[in-house]
Amino acid sequence: MNETLQTLFGLLGGLAIFLYGMNKMSDALQKAAGDKMKRILGFLTKNPVMGVLAGALVTTVLQSSSATTVMIIGFVSAGLISMPQAISVIFGANIGTTMTAQLLAFKLSDYIYPIIFIGFIMYFISKKDKIKQIGMVIFSFGLLFEGIEIMGSVMKPLATSDVFIQLMGQVKDMPILGVALGTVMTLVVQSSSATIAVLQNFASQAGPDGVTSIIGLAGAIPILLGDNIGTTITAVLASIGQSRAAKRVAAAHCTFNITGAAVAFCILPYFAKIVQYISTKGPEVSVISRQIANAHTLFNVTVTLIWLPLIPLMVRWVSWLIKGDRKPAESLGEPKFLDRHVLTQPSAALYLVSREIGNVANLVVDMLQSAKDIVKKSTSTEEQTQLQDLSAGIRELHQKVSEYIVQLYEESKMNDTQSEQAAGLLGVVTTLKRMAIRSNEILSQIHSIMNSGRNLSGIARGELVECFEEIQQFFILAMDAVAYDTPISMEQINKSKAQLRHSQKSFRKAHLKRVQNGECDAGLTDDFNDIIYNMERLVDDCVEIATEAQDNVHFVQRSEVGVILPDTVESEEGLPDGPAGADFSSVNG
Repeated sequence: MNETLQTLFGLLGGLAIFLYGMNKMSDALQKAAGDKMKRILGFLTKNPVMGVLAGALVTTVLQSSSATTVMIIGFVSAGLISMPQAISVIFGANIGTTMTAQLLAFKLSDYIYPIIFIGFIMYFISKKDKIKQIGMVIFSFGLLFEGIEIMGSVMKPLATSDVFIQLMGQVKDMPILGVALGTVMTLVVQSSSATIAVLQNFASQAGPDGVTSIIGLAGAIPILLGDNIGTTITAVLASIGQSRAAKRVAAAHCTFNITGAAVAFCILPYFAKIVQYISTKGPEVSVISRQIANAHTLFNVTVTLIWLPLIPLMVRWVSWLIKGDRKPAESLGEPKFLDRHVLTQPSAALYLVSREIGNVANLVVDMLQSAKDIVKKSTSTEEQTQLQDLSAGIRELHQKVSEYIVQLYEESKMNDTQSEQAAGLLGVVTTLKRMAIRSNEILSQIHSIMNSGRNLSGIARGELVECFEEIQQFFILAMDAVAYDTPISMEQINKSKAQLRHSQKSFRKAHLKRVQNGECDAGLTDDFNDIIYNMERLVDDCVEIATEAQDNVHFVQRSEVGVILPDTVESEEGLPDGPAGADFSSVNG
């Protein structure tokens, strides 16, 4: 293998180990932190300054501003936080990501293997999950630095290459080339931390004189600015197909980095002198890694301090830039609240599942009302079409919610309580789907009656309408218990069930008596009994939902997410308020 290929594969291999170590460390830190992440995000409800702090802390844990940005865009799209709050968190995320560069500036080459060994022993021997995760953090931290060492060793020959020295000279003489290089590198790698790590290692290589850096601080800063611009592409990609507010947050992220880079580029010589002044003194090769880290931190802190009091201006700017209303759901079967970008945050994802199931339950209420109207009017084509559409929409939503919950199990780190809630909510939405199927079957039986050229008597229709009203009330009682975590006893459940069973039995007897007296057509007996049978199944479904509530299954409330939804989000995005966006009590039968 020739020298060029060895260098290329060494660089790529070191980068792979660095990214793997960073991702594993992030995963382990999240597992070790648990619900502390939720409490950290709770800070952002206070004010923009706390939002910046929350963004910085979360990004320090996640080891990726891109991960924080994607998560925040998901929160905004789902209506969990307002746009001004999200913008302040994005500002903090840009500060938090500089911690990686600061860590890498430490010379830990003599301690890498002991760090890796200690982390491995802790992870391999310990039986406690918390200790194992801490061990994985230490082990991954060592791998991260090992990747850096590999990249540094393979880049040393470049310092003596005439072609490469000439290329770096062009970058130093034309800073705009450095900005372009940094932007492209981050677009390809999708991690500004990785590209800045490569930059720190490369800049630490001595030039031909053996003392000064091959690129120097003045040449490294433009590449650093390009890295900051390139990292915005992740936010842009995450906002595709999301709400208007999510796109505006992505635009705010781009505005923050691009305006900051433009200003820093215009004062590049002065910026470099400030960085040198606040950094450790010594031979350039020895201190330039720390200088780059300080330049990264200084850049993001300064731009944050400038933009922080101008957040209202930023909001107006991105609102002008991204026009148009929130994209409405394309059909009844299109989810209104589910967002895959928050799957890594179980509490937030379960909150969105709760809101979506609230949406499904409201459709069930409408569907029961349509079925009742069909029975009452017998020949209403409008209600029949509406019931069919509602039934199809409920079944489609059930499929989407089920898939989302399965993804939640696959991609998140739920604790036992969250896993039980997810399973219970899956049971509730499955029961709602069954109710849609039962109602559709009732419609088919009514069609059968109409196609026979006969019709139910007014008394028979009145009895069925009465039964539907009782089912509606039972359904509202059961769903309120799940949605609002209101107490419901087995005595209540059994009483409601017994009352409905008694009504249905008496209606059967009354129908047979009318047939005996010649008041009802005997040929309608099977269809009438089939309708009553499906009503009994609807009662069983209500019992199933009420039983889930008794088993402590309930909708996750906003207060459990750690991110408090302000009123401004409701007015801005037009999302329904309440624990799950549900309003079952509005139906009074």
